Amino acid sequence: MAKFTFNMPDIGEGIAEAEIVQWHKKVGDTVREDEEFVDMMTDKATVPMESPVDGKILEIAGAEGDMVSIGSMLVVIEVEGDVPEDVPEEAPAPAPAPKAEAVEERIEVETSDASDADDALAADPEPEPLPAPTPAPEPAPHAKVLATPAVRKRAKELGVDLAQVKPAEDGRIRHGDLDQFLSYNSGYGAAAKTREDEAKKVIGMRRRIAENMAASKRNIPHFSYVEECDVTDLEVLRAQLNASRGDKPKLTILPLLITAICKTLPDFPMINARYDDEAGVVTRHGAVHMGMAAQTDAGLMVPVIKNAHARNLWQLASEISRLAEAARTGTAKSDEMQGGTLTVTSLGPLGGVATTPVINRPEVAIIGPNRIIERPMYVTGSDGVERIEKRKLMNISISCDHRVVDGWDAASFVQALKKLLETPALILVD
Repeated sequence: MAKFTFNMPDIGEGIAEAEIVQWHKKVGDTVREDEEFVDMMTDKATVPMESPVDGKILEIAGAEGDMVSIGSMLVVIEVEGDVPEDVPEEAPAPAPAPKAEAVEERIEVETSDASDADDALAADPEPEPLPAPTPAPEPAPHAKVLATPAVRKRAKELGVDLAQVKPAEDGRIRHGDLDQFLSYNSGYGAAAKTREDEAKKVIGMRRRIAENMAASKRNIPHFSYVEECDVTDLEVLRAQLNASRGDKPKLTILPLLITAICKTLPDFPMINARYDDEAGVVTRHGAVHMGMAAQTDAGLMVPVIKNAHARNLWQLASEISRLAEAARTGTAKSDEMQGGTLTVTSLGPLGGVATTPVINRPEVAIIGPNRIIERPMYVTGSDGVERIEKRKLMNISISCDHRVVDGWDAASFVQALKKLLETPALILVD
């Protein structure tokens, strides 16, 4: 018998250490050649480590959440006979592709058909109000109920049989569908259950998010500005475009918003910029590489739509859908998660009245569309007569780095953006 030491490999330029995210093996377990035994996280990606030998694990570098330096011992494996000569002490690094981690809270990232602020970044879609409870049809014997682990866990805690819950059109049950079921079946969830206190170590993507958000708030003097936009005509245009889209992807409001932002930015270059704190240099970018904040199983991720300014509405819709799916499934490539110059963040139907999003450093601004709501407002017609009409309204929030962007600039940018959103025909004009 011999001992083989697997050292932490170099998994990226400039990376000095990596965090232990999840052990798939423990001391005493047998591991096979090419079998994944631990997930390690760097600033850029979560990388699974594979064993180059067969054997039994004798020693591991630390617990989940601990940091391991490049080149230091990661695991010691007992092998039969001598260590094969063709096995290096430091294994080659696998391709650094992000891998989503399992966490308790799951929020789907997908496009929605709803008229109010539906987009690919939305969490569970808001259910349509029903006039009366409609019993769900009995499922076929052994029919599979489609739901995320978080929905299943919540339903189990509430004592709800998911087979009795009416799913969305795609057959999947989400939190909104469960909420709708509970609202019409008051016997369920009438009282909150008492739970034991739970101490959970902050590791992996959640720790990375915490560090990035803390650094952003610590280093950037934020200010926010919110404006109300009448998007009634914009929603009419979106419906017309979708009605004649053919085999093109369905449009949410997000491609229209991004197109309007890209058309507005040339007059406000200070918004589409990055600030290098150490060098004291602001780079105003000509191209728009639009980050889209997305909630995934692994936490908040920001895939980037490269050259968003050069894409038409349908191309944007396709790219938004592709990147959202890649982020949700953990298959987004490293370069798809970097290089953003401006970020859009939205909670879709859960967007609330206004948001004050945290800037994605080193960018200097972040834009947050909020939920679309219908309410009466005064409108002056072409005849000059003022009347009350039902209109669709959406607030636009923007947070800016006050070291780079002045309040006047931010307000002027949002006012120019509002003009496009309220006169949507201008969005389609080159």
